[in-house]
Amino acid sequence: MALIDLGNTLFTIILVLAIILIFAKGVVIVQPYQQALEIRLGQYKGRLNPGFRWVIPFITDIIKIDLRTQVMDVPRQEVITKDNSPTNVDAIVYVRVVDPEKSAFEVSDFRMATVALAQTSLRGIIGDMELDEILYNREMINTRLRDILDRETDQWGVKVERVEIKEVDPVGAVKNAMTEQTAAERERRAAILRADGEKRSAILTAEGKRQSMILEAEGDRQSKILRAEGDRKSRILQSQGEAQGLRILSLGSRALDRKAITVLSLDALKQMADGQATKIIFPFELSGLIKQSAKFLGEEAEILVDEDWKNIDLDESILGKSPAEEGIEDATEYVKEIERKIKTLEDPTTPVNLDATVKPSEPPRTERE
Repeated sequence: MALIDLGNTLFTIILVLAIILIFAKGVVIVQPYQQALEIRLGQYKGRLNPGFRWVIPFITDIIKIDLRTQVMDVPRQEVITKDNSPTNVDAIVYVRVVDPEKSAFEVSDFRMATVALAQTSLRGIIGDMELDEILYNREMINTRLRDILDRETDQWGVKVERVEIKEVDPVGAVKNAMTEQTAAERERRAAILRADGEKRSAILTAEGKRQSMILEAEGDRQSKILRAEGDRKSRILQSQGEAQGLRILSLGSRALDRKAITVLSLDALKQMADGQATKIIFPFELSGLIKQSAKFLGEEAEILVDEDWKNIDLDESILGKSPAEEGIEDATEYVKEIERKIKTLEDPTTPVNLDATVKPSEPPRTERE
């Protein structure tokens, strides 16, 4: 009896374990970025959404599809370009599953199929282009390759989001030729820039010299004009000064008679005799001078008195016009002093001290004082 109870207990435990194992076998956990396909006894039943799911175990197959963007590396391969330049090219393809049923049922391995299609398509695109176009038009190559892959993989439920060329590496001989070509092109550009710089420098130097000569000529012209204007004004002022001096001298000499003139002439002869010259040239008639000297010493002669000098109206008009009035202020004061002295004279033969200056604060003095 005890053996029967022990056997029943063991059977119950085994049955419970089997039920637990069978239940656990049917549990399916679908991640948020996955989509599961349920296939039971070879028949597609539908999709399983993310979360905890239970299916009938042992007769149900579950295919989990990753819906995230996947990166596929296209292996490096050597491609002959249109201008027969061997070049190594590789790329990267970004794909994402948009239809889980097609990706599982239309192709055995969409990853391998996509990489193989990218290799063959890239070889065809590179073969139709020259090496320079490949180096300069990578964006165009990426766009063409993406369009081809996207069109072909659409039937597999795969979306090609982006294609990028990783590296374009010409073989050694081609790379050396490109290096020499680049160096020659740089030398050519440097020579052009150097020649253009020398040209611009020569033009600027010539322009600077021309401007300098123009400015120098203009400065010389202005200098000559100003110098001529200064000389002209100087000659005008000098001539006016001489004319004013002659007018003042003429006015002062009106008060002198012949005796005074004779004394001045004798004084001039005395000064001429003091010189070292052996010849003396008299600028006047000597006999007239002797005659006047004899009369001065005592010989009687007719005395001529000039009374007209008192009737002369002395004013500033005798000085004439001058460009600068300040330059003739001293001469004006001098003439006024002569006028005051002449009016106070009783005898015209009295000599007048023309060199005397009178201070503004002192009144003029007469010979009587």
